[in-house]
Amino acid sequence: MNFYRFFRSLLPSELSIPANLGQWILTSLGYYRFRTRIASKGAPNVDVNLYRPLYVPWEGEPEFRRLYAAIAPHTMVSADRCWILLHLMRHALALSGDFAEFGVFRGGTALLTAQVLGEAGDRRLLHLFDSFAGMPKTSANESFSQGDFAETSEAAVRQLVAPTGANVEFHVGYIPDTFQGLKIDQFAFAYVDVDLYQSVLDCVEFAYPRLVPGGILLFDDYGFPSCARAREAVDLAFAQRREKPIYLPTGQAMVIKLP
Repeated sequence: MNFYRFFRSLLPSELSIPANLGQWILTSLGYYRFRTRIASKGAPNVDVNLYRPLYVPWEGEPEFRRLYAAIAPHTMVSADRCWILLHLMRHALALSGDFAEFGVFRGGTALLTAQVLGEAGDRRLLHLFDSFAGMPKTSANESFSQGDFAETSEAAVRQLVAPTGANVEFHVGYIPDTFQGLKIDQFAFAYVDVDLYQSVLDCVEFAYPRLVPGGILLFDDYGFPSCARAREAVDLAFAQRREKPIYLPTGQAMVIKLP
């Protein structure tokens, strides 16, 4: 067995290894605060604590911290990625079409989406796709195994999103089986967090034709080393399409449907 695969198998599948330990240390020492004051040449800056060294509003913007505090116990998605998710969804509220999340796990980002829709009084459907029984059989050269991320349940996620008042529809089962026979005409926004090569391809083939012009596909795990095959799938899916994935420094990638 590959040593790294063996070592990772000893750790919980939902464990996230810190990505910015050095930045955290420098922030604690006050380095970025000092650097920002020097760079601004003494000009007033009320957000001086949110430059590390660039502006990181997800670390302290009050409304976002309120939203993230509610979802953090239920998600592995970091604050910076949730900031991107939040603002892309708010942008997509101006478009017609449903919202969808492919890969729900414990429901943290589903809760964020439901909060966005609920607080806007928007009654469009939010479609949630997940087996709630862990990953399906994985293909070669993937870092995950069948059954990973099974520590969840449909009932728990239903209970989590219910207080938002959003119009949520659950599609329980494995992708692409859950796509069969669905009557969904349009998506304004679709969030793909399924980690696996074939599952990503299946999600694109289902969601892309239904995406309205200007609609957004957001791939959560495009740039992460544990999901290199998910990146391969996104690149392959759009190799012959006009749209091209836009890679973000958060590790995510987005596609905006052209007219």
